[in-house]
Amino acid sequence: MITISLCMIVKNEEDTLGWCLKSVCEIVDEIVIVDTGSNDKTKEIAKKYTNNIYDFKWIDDFAAARNYSFSKATKDYILWLDADDIILKEDKNKFKQLKNNLDSSVDVVMMKYIVGFDNQGNVTLSYYRERLLKRSKNFKWIDPIHEYLEVNGNIINSDICITHKKVNPTSSDRNLNIFKKMLSEGRKLSPRNLFYYARELYYKNKYKKAIKIFNKFLDTDQGWVEDNINTCYLLSICYDEINEQKNMLKILLKSFEYDLPRAEICCQLGYYYFNLSDFEKAIFWYELATKLDKPEGWGFILHDFWDYIPYIQLCVCHDKIGNTEKAIKYNNLALENRPNDTAALYNKKYYEDLKD
Repeated sequence: MITISLCMIVKNEEDTLGWCLKSVCEIVDEIVIVDTGSNDKTKEIAKKYTNNIYDFKWIDDFAAARNYSFSKATKDYILWLDADDIILKEDKNKFKQLKNNLDSSVDVVMMKYIVGFDNQGNVTLSYYRERLLKRSKNFKWIDPIHEYLEVNGNIINSDICITHKKVNPTSSDRNLNIFKKMLSEGRKLSPRNLFYYARELYYKNKYKKAIKIFNKFLDTDQGWVEDNINTCYLLSICYDEINEQKNMLKILLKSFEYDLPRAEICCQLGYYYFNLSDFEKAIFWYELATKLDKPEGWGFILHDFWDYIPYIQLCVCHDKIGNTEKAIKYNNLALENRPNDTAALYNKKYYEDLKD
């Protein structure tokens, strides 16, 4: 059986750290906590689980802090988590089985990261991250913000999920300020940096600036295909927000240069034609979204776009053109995916009242 070091960086995580460590302590053989400046009870909570607690002066560099935490590990493999991540019971059992049976030739284990939920607890966003890494490979974290591990060797996917349960919002300007600091120091942003910088601008509703940086990222022709497609999707929203619908259409169609159609792109095209009251074209794109297979790679999966969103929109589109039978059909499909959805339940009552 392999041994595992859990390595974490924390700061003021008293609200979540206990849940995280409780969910993982039975799996790992060592817990390393690197504190970057807490002034709450974070360290007190950590001491209930480990004596391996270290201080690291915060220098606006997540990679530096994570690499320091990795340097303190002593076991065969390193697992990394954030303080608001937990491992649910079903995944804990799978993880224990993985630990018992993992071939030591494996260098990296990818695990699904579940990060988005709707108000009913349904998963809306997930993607894969490199979670369990052979310590002897000496993998390093790269980039001060939105840091990543450049991994190689024998990499396998697992069906184990890490669930993100954010309680407190991220400091509003922290990420943007780190990018601004990088630029002020004269650092040239890599294509990946450009993508994440643009995404931070988008999150802050700085649409025109985000458009400029997103397009600069695409112009490099060096982006990961999943980031390219996600950029086209986010750019379509930016263009819509500033009422540049022609550019919205162009960027959505450009996404097809990178790979097969994705459901979120098709739904945005449906939305584009819906707003033009061209319901037949909207129906075409929404229907296509329902017929696609979810990609099996490591990219972002916006789950609602593959079922619920196109179904509820197809209900509306068919209602607009007087096709009540199909409208009911798609509303029922939406309810199958979201049984307690208020919009679909309202539609159901509306159609039931029509029959009376």
